[in-house]
This record gives sequence, C-alpha cells and structure tokens, in this order.
Amino acid sequence: MESREILIKFGQRVRQLRKEKNLSQEEFSFKADLHRTYIGMIERAEKNITLVNIEKIAKALNVDIKELFNEPKS
Repeated sequence: MESREILIKFGQRVRQLRKEKNLSQEEFSFKADLHRTYIGMIERAEKNITLVNIEKIAKALNVDIKELFNEPKS
C-alpha cells in the first residue's frame, strides 16, 4: 500500500468515527488533547501521525486502536 493511501484511509476512518459520535473537530480535539487544526490535517491526510497520537484518537473516540485501521464505510 502506498504511504499516501494509508493516510487517506486513516483520515477517512477518523472522520467517519468522529461524525458517528456527533463530535465536531473542536470537541474531538479537546477530548483527544490535540489541536483542532491538527485533527483537520489528519482527516485530510496531510499529517503522518505518531503512535502516541493514534492512541489519543482511539481513546477520544472510545474505540480500540485496530478500529481506526478498518476500511471506512461508504
């Protein structure tokens, strides 16, 4: 898998889960202790994030880390 492709899929999955939980980027960023613009950059596949931040995102969404790597649902 091309590196850009995994960033796109990851960002789409984060956005999907965030929206399923009815969280704005601002609310979500507060829960994850990450900056709102950083969340936007992740969702747009503009950032290659660390494992520490992946864990913060999973905790904020109340999902297992592996859920972030499932294919986004259409």
